[in-house]
Amino acid sequence: MRWLDLGVIVVYLLAITWFGARFRSSQKTLRDYFLGGHNAPWWAIGLSIVSAETSTLTVIGTPALSFNGNFQFLQLVLGYLLARIVICALFLPQYFRGEMFTAYELMRRRFGERIRRLTAGTFLILRALAEGVRVFAISLVISIVLGTGEVVSILAIVLLTLFYTFEGGLTAVIWTDVVQMALYVGGAILSFFVILAQIPGGWAHVADMAATAHKFQVFDFRFSLTPEFFSRSYSFWAGLIGGCFLTTASHGTEQLLVQRLLAAKTEGQSRAALLASWLVIFFQFSLFLFIGLMLFVHYSDQGLAAPKPADRLYPDFIWHNLPPGISGLVIAAILAAGMSNLSAALNALASTTIMDFYRPYLQKRSQYRTESQFLTLAKWATAGWGAILFLVGLVARNWGSVLEAGLSIASILYGSLLGVFLLGLLTKRVQENAAMTAMVTGLIAMIAVKQLTHVAFTWYVLIGTTVTFTTGLATSFLTGAKIDGTE
Repeated sequence: MRWLDLGVIVVYLLAITWFGARFRSSQKTLRDYFLGGHNAPWWAIGLSIVSAETSTLTVIGTPALSFNGNFQFLQLVLGYLLARIVICALFLPQYFRGEMFTAYELMRRRFGERIRRLTAGTFLILRALAEGVRVFAISLVISIVLGTGEVVSILAIVLLTLFYTFEGGLTAVIWTDVVQMALYVGGAILSFFVILAQIPGGWAHVADMAATAHKFQVFDFRFSLTPEFFSRSYSFWAGLIGGCFLTTASHGTEQLLVQRLLAAKTEGQSRAALLASWLVIFFQFSLFLFIGLMLFVHYSDQGLAAPKPADRLYPDFIWHNLPPGISGLVIAAILAAGMSNLSAALNALASTTIMDFYRPYLQKRSQYRTESQFLTLAKWATAGWGAILFLVGLVARNWGSVLEAGLSIASILYGSLLGVFLLGLLTKRVQENAAMTAMVTGLIAMIAVKQLTHVAFTWYVLIGTTVTFTTGLATSFLTGAKIDGTE
């Protein structure tokens, strides 16, 4: 046991939990709890978007990609930028027409209550499954450090994160995201230079070996309408087109990220936060890919076998090779990334549960609850989702690579969500029944694609969106729906 490192980690965990819980005094209404009272500055929201978008999957999964391959993962970032432009132009003006608590209120306005429940329910399933993978990713780090079993590790991180999220709402989520992001990016920069210092010959040696192994390759412009083309996860076309659809779905339709956009004071600040977050994302991905490259050189020079699974590569190296104190700081930084994302998911899941299901249920039955009663229910919904994510995290231990497992799960459901949102934003003819039929069809199609083909996950959202959108249009014409929704 390295007590200095453990001390650093424990101090961090206690400090961030205390810091987040301090915001409980400002949580007086649902607007405070789910939208931060619209008081967070745009730059803090931008950093919170990055924290929600990346998480521990990025921190431990991205170095493994460049260790085993090259820098082609960066092609996705091009699509991320294009998607942000689409969201700013198409989605944000709709979200800021009156106050919304969730993305799925937009679907209610356009189609009706049933499609709101369907889209919100899809998000709950999507986020519970994807977040379970992320919870398991955090447990990998804790189990390396403490030598504890994965079950105990998953339970510990869920309980700590749940405490301050339960108390502080979205305000605590955003500001702990800012602190934790500064910590995990700072920790990555620190580990970059520490690893580089341990490589004889320094950067010149790294660059030489990387060039020989073609590690610096970023772009793959090969194009052909063949099964092999669509089975490649990282190509220029998959990155630009697939990455655009993936990010438009995640940032434009999923409550985890839309909630942050809705929390901004104005549409302009929301736009600034979203666009600025891309610069940080690009820097982050590049940094972790370079870390994976240097670990490749280190393990090759030493003739060492990489740890299995590959996702253990970065945290395992940190814990066993960095000087005492520094390794504890960097491990704490990795935990910071995971906790920030988990807290965001808990609040987003709770907001959708209360605002899209429970409150409409009460309104339909003419039942009334005070604001304080709703706030109490929101907190207990947060706790309930914490228990669910713990259970999903246990199951996720058998799902393979944490980074690609998380992205694959999300991508299966994103296509249906984005398709129905585009039907709402770009058409007037399509009405609720056609939209629901389209969404279910898109979901079935994507499950079939996942089970029956070798198509890469980067194409999933494009395929699902196309099937959903075209099905909605076709159904509306076949049923003779008019623009005003009559038959």
